[in-house]
Amino acid sequence: MVDNSEHTPQVAAASAYAAAGVDLERGYEVVRRIRSDVAATKQPGVMGGIGGFGGMFDLSSRGYREPVLVSGTDGVGTKLFLAFQTGIHHTIGIDAVAMCVNDVVVQGAQPLFFLDYLAIPKADPQIVSQIVHGVSVACQETDCALVGGETAEMNDLYESDTYDIAGFCVAAVEKSEIITGEKVKPGDVLLGLASSGPHSNGYSLLRKIFFVNNDFTVDSQIKGLDRSLGEELLTPTKLYVRPIMQLLKKVRPHGMANITGGGFFENIPRMNGELGYEIQLGSWPSLPIFDVVTRYGELSETELYNVFNMGIGFVIALDPADVKAAQSVLRASNTESYVMGKVTESGGVSLV
Repeated sequence: MVDNSEHTPQVAAASAYAAAGVDLERGYEVVRRIRSDVAATKQPGVMGGIGGFGGMFDLSSRGYREPVLVSGTDGVGTKLFLAFQTGIHHTIGIDAVAMCVNDVVVQGAQPLFFLDYLAIPKADPQIVSQIVHGVSVACQETDCALVGGETAEMNDLYESDTYDIAGFCVAAVEKSEIITGEKVKPGDVLLGLASSGPHSNGYSLLRKIFFVNNDFTVDSQIKGLDRSLGEELLTPTKLYVRPIMQLLKKVRPHGMANITGGGFFENIPRMNGELGYEIQLGSWPSLPIFDVVTRYGELSETELYNVFNMGIGFVIALDPADVKAAQSVLRASNTESYVMGKVTESGGVSLV
């Protein structure tokens, strides 16, 4: 009997596709490697498993009475270049999740599920599995299910050893419990939650400061940093979901802001743009990476706070009577917080 297995239409198509630069077998190997990471994120409400055309979630299983869905999507930006240069990829997966979930929790919403989109010239199973492992870790730490994603091989579009990643998440909150910022008022205390570093914002400027204006590399050891520059800059974005969800059980914030691109000046007024926000500089400890940025960046104070989080990754506006209880809850959640300012009648953000 003649064996025609190598001449089946499926095999012929796979061979033709591989010749065009897309290896289907690599894609299958990626799925095999990430299956356990996806399974580890399963949460109540998830229906089906990896491999379907769409991720399914049964919202009724979560007990909401008047659920409002809150969605967010984001990418990691030019921080990716540091991953390409260092070969460290798992932190990028954490960043992809954090950039989405930290936005939706601002409304008081619990992330339910997450999907990722990875565009890559060739689906290297080792690299993809590192990225997805990071996604899985972040999803587990935020009680958010990874219900699907897409890995697109586009060798004609992306250069070798590069990729791009974007994420999308859906969260839910009771309609009566949405935090809109309408209750923010003059006299409210601004409570700042510590960041882990630049998170995933300002990297175009960071790369210019360190690698263009100064002759550093990702392997450089800079005074004040305990790790190489590349490792320091790849510190993953801090996840605020669990601390905030614990906080909401005890106190009701009037407004919250995730400090992302645009730093203090753009993001804090998003709580309520009609009011002012007085920031007391020096009311929280400086992170070593920002000391180094200040030393080598030759930037004004306004420029620094207009681009970077400067050590504060999340800001909460509270009634003064709630501050003590809020800080106690956050401390129990291993999240450092600092009274960093107050809400004023008007005037945008002022640095005092």
